[in-house]
Formats: sequence, structure tokens, C-alpha cells
Amino acid sequence: MHVQHGNERQLETPWAETAGRVVAAIDTSSETGLTRDEVKRRRRQYGLNRMRRNRRRRAIEVFLYQFKSIIVLILVGAALLSFAFGHAVDGLAISVAVLVNTLIGFVMEMRATRSMESLRRMEQIRAKVLRDGQVQEVAADGLVPGDIVLLEAGDIVSADMRLLEANKARADESALTGESVPIDKNTDPTPHDAQLSGRSNMLFKGTALTAGSCKGVVTHTGMDTALGRISSLVQEAQDETTPLEKRLERLGQRLLWITLGILVVVALAGIVRGKDVILMIQTAVALAVAAIPEGLPIVATVAMARGMLRMARRNALVNRLAAVETLGSTTVICTDKTGTLTENRMTVKRIVLDQSEFSIDEDSGNSSVFFRDHESVEPGAHPALISLLQAGVLCNNASLGAEADGPAVGDPLEVALLEAGARAGIERRRLIQQYPEEREESFDPSVKMMATFHQDDARYRVTVKGAPEAVLDACSSVQCDEDSHDLTSEDRQHWKDRNLRLAEQGLRTLALAHKTSESVDAAPYNDLTFLGLVAMADPPRAAVAEAISRCRSAGIRVVMATGDHTATAKAIAAAVGLSDDQDEAIEGKHILPVDELSEQQREHLIHASIFSRVSPEQKLHLIDLHKTAGAIVAMTGDGVNDAPALKKADIGVAMGQRGTQVARDAADMILKDDAFSSIVVAVEQGRIIFRNIRKFILYLLSGNASEILVVFLASLLNWPLPILPLQILFLNIVNDVFPALALGVGEGETDTMKRPPRDPREPVLPVVYWWAIVGYGLLIALPVLAGFRLATAAFGLSEENAVTVSFLVLAFARVWHIFNMRNPESHLLHNEITANRYVWGALVLCGVLLAAVAYIPGLSAVLSLSGPRPAEWGLICVLSLIPLVVGQAIKALRRFTFSRDDG
Repeated sequence: MHVQHGNERQLETPWAETAGRVVAAIDTSSETGLTRDEVKRRRRQYGLNRMRRNRRRRAIEVFLYQFKSIIVLILVGAALLSFAFGHAVDGLAISVAVLVNTLIGFVMEMRATRSMESLRRMEQIRAKVLRDGQVQEVAADGLVPGDIVLLEAGDIVSADMRLLEANKARADESALTGESVPIDKNTDPTPHDAQLSGRSNMLFKGTALTAGSCKGVVTHTGMDTALGRISSLVQEAQDETTPLEKRLERLGQRLLWITLGILVVVALAGIVRGKDVILMIQTAVALAVAAIPEGLPIVATVAMARGMLRMARRNALVNRLAAVETLGSTTVICTDKTGTLTENRMTVKRIVLDQSEFSIDEDSGNSSVFFRDHESVEPGAHPALISLLQAGVLCNNASLGAEADGPAVGDPLEVALLEAGARAGIERRRLIQQYPEEREESFDPSVKMMATFHQDDARYRVTVKGAPEAVLDACSSVQCDEDSHDLTSEDRQHWKDRNLRLAEQGLRTLALAHKTSESVDAAPYNDLTFLGLVAMADPPRAAVAEAISRCRSAGIRVVMATGDHTATAKAIAAAVGLSDDQDEAIEGKHILPVDELSEQQREHLIHASIFSRVSPEQKLHLIDLHKTAGAIVAMTGDGVNDAPALKKADIGVAMGQRGTQVARDAADMILKDDAFSSIVVAVEQGRIIFRNIRKFILYLLSGNASEILVVFLASLLNWPLPILPLQILFLNIVNDVFPALALGVGEGETDTMKRPPRDPREPVLPVVYWWAIVGYGLLIALPVLAGFRLATAAFGLSEENAVTVSFLVLAFARVWHIFNMRNPESHLLHNEITANRYVWGALVLCGVLLAAVAYIPGLSAVLSLSGPRPAEWGLICVLSLIPLVVGQAIKALRRFTFSRDDG
């Protein structure tokens, strides 16, 4: 049964049909794919290959969500009590305060939410597809039914497709079927009524190819896929609560209980002393609002979202918000070599044959780019060289692109082999027509080789490439110029020595071999003829040495774990400044599970910086080793086999250019440029974000503590209240939100990466910060009380007018207090606070609002304020500057003391 769509038919049960019938029904070609015009037509017909987006929270929902806060509900209750007791003005003012506070929370959450959505849109899955007879890499949402897709181990399946070819292919379909074991795939038809997990000739959107390679024809896209049908029945998932948000929530809960205790004491003390009950209830509620920064989680989200956007601009995409917090405490970075420390731009530099050696010069001005003994040569005049180049082109899955300047597709090592062949006039398309490929033995990490079988008249030409040691062990003879001779044990050692010398020069080596077989089912890895060695260069990235130096200054250790030869690993490590030539490189076979290592072995491995011949499993052991020692580990990876290590590390970092989709999905962070320096930038931003969060928490809580202390001390002294409930609410909105946001989005200190990483077990606010909160609170509260007393005693103001002085002293003292948030070691005038343009904007805004409420009729009446005279302004300025002056003096004293201790 099928559904007709134009010329093509979208089969309902493609798994029950033969591959040929499916291709014919969908009206496509397995050899050339669809044409560009046909793709456009089908895209108009079927739409983009996208899942229906989860319904985005509407603005009204985000607005109403702000009223779920227990603090806001308390405020609403206070407003209702005010109306009930006949205090309509107070009730209206509290209602306005609630509305303004809610609007601020609404705007900040909307911006944070949209920032996160923009980050998610920056990452897009790509797919290799056959169109117009050429292999192309396209955005997966552009796939249409009839597209011929090529997949390799590690790729995410981007649409439902019927397999046309399958070479040892296995797929992880746990996301759809719940089966934890990967499913073996083939091309044989299955019954019509086969369950999803039984359709062994199908690949489904959202699953992953874990082994082998295959070719498939797209049968369904978008919401017509199995995943689309299932997802339409699933409700939207709840947003993840990050560890930092949980800690901030716990901090808020503790503050709530502390504040409840204080406000009960304040309210009872005022009522016992005969103060108005409603006034004391409103004061108590206002104190609760002042003491608990209910907007803190939102400000934290804005700070992290802004930091993540900064990272994105520097080529680091963060998948999970929780990763931002952990980044700042990273102590060990385990990095791969290829593409991360190096450019991942492989080019063949030398070709070593039995009796001769050739070099390739891409920049040569001669017509030939092949040289022997510094003299140019024609490759066609050397049969052994042509045999090796042909083997490299045949045993290959890469493509050089449809046009001369088009992007190459595939593994950089295989692309380099195709480019070397092309320079000798050997093009893969023509060679494959002469020797059609009949079978592929995919690269197997356990044997470290790959093989292909090609039709050669009535026989088969077998080509093999792989690690030199492995290929040599599988060979029985070696190719000479015109013939071959037996490969003796002395010959094997000779080739291994030549391989070692090349590796010591930082070159990556590959061996090639071939043979002739009577059967396509013959074992590929025996009785081979050794053709020679190909040595490729992958130069170090220009910025890596500086990035590693910055890591050292920041107390972060860099460990290189590569699958390359030991000598190659040492050469690259020395070139990027990770080590010198004398440092030891440890082979992966020595990295055992932690519980199998002696104490001496653990210490030896922990202090090593270079690991070679490392397998994915050994990467897991290496992560375990460092985590057991108390390190916070970031691990880079690109392959499907790296996914467990990326998951296990505290921060998994996947490569955006050469990384598989499985690795990207497992990672916390994706590097768009695959560069190690981008990791260092992300770590720096993680540190800056966490320190910004600490700064604005300290600022908020110390300012709120000053309000509590003013009311608490006035009650103990039986004074009139120096600051009224509505005034506290106003300060909570103005002085909390804008300066805190300015601190949260700051660029950070210039010496961020010159300090050791923080202890990840350290709470958001260590004990010393709590002492600072109390100290700053007293430092602000005492001038406020002094201002209130001087206004009545020295200036002869009434208690009602004196409240204006104490209110403005408190307000401006908190405004200037933002400069006390600078690092004690920073310069008085040139520091991270004064360099923050948002701080100056917040100060101007706060100053304008405070002046407005003192002089604008209506606003001043609601807040019980009167316009101060010049002499009163002088008193306000002097007293409000005292916390800043004293705070800066304490920082200067600390800096002087530390510098003398260091001396």
C-alpha cells in the first residue's frame, strides 16, 4: 500500500518492500540521487524536515508566572489588608509596587528565555546526501523523500529511510523503542506487521548509527516520521533546574526563615511599644521583601545567558545552562590532538616506498609537485608510486566535492589521500568506474585497518589502509618498482624504524597494502603486499601555545590524550608548548581502572601530560583517575565512541566541525571551530559569570541587610521609623534590580585567568561573604540612623521631614555601594566596576528616579517625602558617601597588607 504524491509515491510500509521497489516507487536514483530542481519541488510539497516546535510560552503566561512567588503573594496580602483597614493610598502603592516588580521580572525572564532560544538555533544538524551524482553536505532540515543519504558510525539519522546498502551497520534506537542494545541493520525486507524494533532495514529520525556505514533512501520527513508521530503525543517537557538555581533557591529559603524571625521580633517590639499595628505589619512584610532578593534567580539566568552568548560569539556553544557554573571551576582539560591542538588540515608530505622516497610540495612553482631527491618527477613513471596512490583513492569514503573549489566531505586523512591522488591525475570517480567497489570492511579500532574489494575482470582487487604496525603484521610481501619480494622479519623492523623516524618529526603515518582475491568474501587482512608509508602533516594551531600558557597561569592542567603514535604525540606536544622533548609520553595500555592501579602508578599517571595510543575506554579510566583525585575535568571528543567519556567528564566538549552528532548530543559544550583556544575562552567566561553572580548577591544582600538593621535598631531604640514600608518597597525595586543587573553582565577582571580555579565544593557565599554582608549592612545603616537623628536635632526638621533625609541617605549609600564590589586587589579608579558601562547607566537611572520621587508631586506624597533644601542635600551627600569611603579604605588596607606579606 502506498500514498501517491505527484510522480513519486510515499510508501506506508517500505520495510516490507525490496530496496529496488522502494527506489522506483519514490521515483529516485540510488546512483545519482535527486536533481536540484526536483529537490526544490519536493520541498515545496512536503515542507522542511523539522519536528513541530514545542509551543513557546506566551508572554501572558510568563507574566502570570511572576505571581507564583510566595513573596509576591505576601505583598498582595499586605495590599488587601491595607484596603481592609482603610489605608487606600498604601494599598494602592503596594499594588503598584507589586505590578512594577512583576513587570521587571517579566521583562528579564522574557529576555533570558529568548537568549537561550537563540543559542539553540545556532546549532544545526548536517547530512551527507547524493544529489546530481555528487556527495554533498546539506542542512538536515532540507532533506526530502527520495534523497539518497550516506551515513557512518556516529551520525544522527535525520529522517526515516529505507536502507539500500548496509556494511556492518548498527543503530541505537533506544530513544524510540527503549531497547538499550543497538540493532543490527541489513537490506532484506521484513514482514508488513513488523514492530518498530523489528524493522531491521529501516533507520529512523532521531536515532544514531553506532557502527558501520550505510546508504539509505529517505521515505518520510518531519512530522511524518516515526519520531514525529510519537512526539505529537508527548507533552512539552519541563525546563531543567540547574544546580546553581537550586543552590540559589536554598539560599533564598534560608534567608526567608532568618527574615521571618527578624520581622516577627520587629513587629512585636513595635506593637508592644504602641506603634500602629497596620504600619508594623506593612513594615514587616516590606522587610521580608527587602531581605529576600526574589528576582535573584532571574538575574542569575540573565547573567548566564549573556555569558553564553559571549561564548557563542567566541565559537563555544553551551548546550546546558548547568555547564556554565562548572566551567569556572575546571582544573584539568583532557584534549585530543587532531583538530583541537592542530588545524585538522591533513596533507600528504612524504611517500616512502621500498626503494625510493617521494615528497609532495603543494606550493611548488613547477608543473609537477612530486619530488625525489629534490628533483621533480612524473608519478606515472613510477609504477609502485601509482599503485600506492590508487590504493589510497580506492580504500576511501571521502569526496573532494562537486567543483574544484567546493568543500571536501569526509575524514581529513582520507581527503588528503584523495588530494594526493588527484595531483598525480588519479580521480576517484574514474577509478571507481574502472574498479567498481563490491564490498567494504569498515575501519575496526580493534584491528586498526580498513579494506575495500573492487571488481577487476573476473577477480577482485583488495586495498587496505591502516596503522603501520597492523598492516605490516598482515603482509607477507613488499612491493618493489616492478615486482615484489617476501617480507622478512628484518624488513618488518626496517619499516617500523622508518615509521618511527617519520613520527618523531610530527608526521602522522599510514600504511597501504593490496592483494588480488578470487572471492569477494575472502578474508581481507592476510597475505597482503605492503605498498609503503604515507606521512601526513597536521600543523599546530597558531593560538594553541598562548592558550596553554593561559591555562598554566589559571592553575589549569592540560593533558593530551590521542590515538596517534607516541613519537607524533611528543612532537606536537613540544610544538604547542605543552611539554618539552624530555617529557615522557605514556601509552594508553598503561591507563587501567583506578582500583587496579597502585598508589605509585596513580601518581605517575596523574602528573603525566602526554598519552598516546589511547582508546575511548582508556579515556574513561583517565577521567576517573583525575576525578578521584578531586579534579574537575573537561574532556574533548568527536567520535561516537567518545560519547561515554563526554558524558562522564564534568564538562564534555564536542567538536562542531568534525564531531559526530552522537558526540555533540552527549557534550555540554560544542566548539564551532574545533579550536582548543575556544575552550580556554569558555572557561574564562565561566569564571566571570560565577564571580558576577557572587558580586550581585553580595550587593543585594548587604543592601537588604542595611534596611533590616535600620528598622531593627530604630525599634530597639524606640525611635520613629527612619524609613517607611513603601520607601523600602521602592528601594527594593530601584536599588536592587538595575545595579544588580549591571553587575551580572559585567565583562569581569582582566586577571581572571591568572588566578587558580575555585573549589567546586565551595558554596555560593562562603563564610567570609556572610561577614561582609553584616559588615556592609552596619556600615550603611549607621549613617542612615545618624542622618535621621541629625535632621531632627541639628536641622530642626520634624520626624516626617527627617524621614526624607534618612531615606535618601540610605538610597544613595546603596547606589555608591556598588563601587565596593570591586576586587580588593584591583586599582581604585581603574577596575572591573568602573569599566562596566552598565554600572554607570544604572547609577544615572537610579539618581534620576530618586530625585524624581523627592520633587514630583504625587510621587513624593505617596512615599511621604519632601524636597530637601541645599543644606540637607549636603548632609545626605556626606553621610551617603561614608560607606563608600570606609569600604574603599578597608580594601586599600587589605591590598597594602597583602602586598607586604608577599614581599
